Amino acid sequence: MSVDKENIILQFTQNLFWDTNINDLDMDKHKAAIINRVIDYGFMNDWNLIKNYYGLEEIKNITLGLRSMFPESLAFIANITNTPENQFRCYEQLQSKTRHWNF
Repeated sequence: MSVDKENIILQFTQNLFWDTNINDLDMDKHKAAIINRVIDYGFMNDWNLIKNYYGLEEIKNITLGLRSMFPESLAFIANITNTPENQFRCYEQLQSKTRHWNF
């Protein structure tokens, strides 16, 4: 892991990767996991870090193939990339889940 990548990883919100050894993270090898975690649990600073590192087009390409994303995260990324929600893989997964409460 290069110094620049390591510095970026250390700038993420401290509890964002609560279940991961942060020293094992690699910005390129684990980009789908990092992007998914930031979109679902991150703060705006975390979003800016991945947007500056990967670029919006790469984030869009990665999120199109994610199996799961919070509905709010899906709405955010669909809006910011001007992509219809139904083009995201996780959209189909969301539609097939049974809702237990009407929220």
